[in-house]
Amino acid sequence: MARKLHRMRRAALAIGVAFAAAATISACSEKNAYVAPPPPRIDVALPVKQTVTRYLYATGNTVAVNDIALVARVQGFLQEIDYKDGDEVKAGTRLFVIEQEPYQLALEQAQAGKAAADASVKQSQADYQRQVDLLKQRVVAQSTVDQSAAARDADLAKQKQSEADVKQAELNLSYTEVKAPFDGLVTARQVSVGELVGTGGATTLANIVQLDPIYVNFNVSEQDVLRIRAAMAKRGLKPQDLKKVPVEIGLQTEEGYPHKGLLDYASPTVTASTGTLAARGVFDNKGRPLLPGFFARVRVPLGAEPDMLLVPDRAIGSDQSGRYLLIAGKDDVVEQRTVQIGQLVGELRVITAGINPDDRVVVSGLLTAVPGQKIEPQMKTLTAAATDGVVQ
Repeated sequence: MARKLHRMRRAALAIGVAFAAAATISACSEKNAYVAPPPPRIDVALPVKQTVTRYLYATGNTVAVNDIALVARVQGFLQEIDYKDGDEVKAGTRLFVIEQEPYQLALEQAQAGKAAADASVKQSQADYQRQVDLLKQRVVAQSTVDQSAAARDADLAKQKQSEADVKQAELNLSYTEVKAPFDGLVTARQVSVGELVGTGGATTLANIVQLDPIYVNFNVSEQDVLRIRAAMAKRGLKPQDLKKVPVEIGLQTEEGYPHKGLLDYASPTVTASTGTLAARGVFDNKGRPLLPGFFARVRVPLGAEPDMLLVPDRAIGSDQSGRYLLIAGKDDVVEQRTVQIGQLVGELRVITAGINPDDRVVVSGLLTAVPGQKIEPQMKTLTAAATDGVVQ
């Protein structure tokens, strides 16, 4: 009887252990069940809507308006150098003097020749008049009058020749003084006092460069030419109003485009081999901040465009299909939207096509936001960008 009771107790204990184990397993199973993580919190913002000045961007180089060589146009020994290397001079300032005595003597000789020619003309004219009077009195023959007229005409020709000789001599004498043809800076002299110049051709004495105003040459593409023409037409400007179009430039070490000028020239044709058109701007250069040969960033305003949409430039991605933005769409599911971009305004980029004003654009957490997955949008407000001094 006791043995039977013991067996019953053992069986009850086994059943209890089995139930306890089953309960433990069930509790562990409920505790380890997979629970989906909440959607990630992602910052989104509506595009900024503002008026943006559209620009044409190019690169160019500064060029002197005038840059010429000062040459000796007559032969002789250099007598004077009347400036210091690098001087800023006014138009008409005497810079070099070539020995003048030979040319002064040549002038005096030409003047003496002219005086003799004048006397001969006076004599032959009087003789011709006498012969005419005698012919009327039938004292001389017609042939005598004709000979007198021929002598007079020859003397008149010599008189004209002598006048030309005097002018040539005066011109040669003037060439002995080399003067500045315009306001500018004179470079270092290339000759020395006492040196023979003008032999075998023109001798370069120095160069003079005009720095104010200054040109900036640049090229624009055929597409940009069409954009400029469209912008001019929109503003009511005609081709003859070309010089009213503003141009702005900035140097490599400068922020933005601090130098303001006007479009001065545009080639009448597009170069077929390059598909570009040569253009030029002119800029005041007081104080000479611009020197010939500088590299310059160029922009030409094409006019203000209202209600342009802008997003942070960092929010724009790219793949094989082009540029795109991530949008928090219906039910907060991320969409990838292909867009067309425009110029950079501060830290914002103009979006010309692909989004609407009420689209919620993902502006941070781009690696976390996956197209097709749901997010928890956190609305942010973008600040409008300043439109002055922007770069592309």
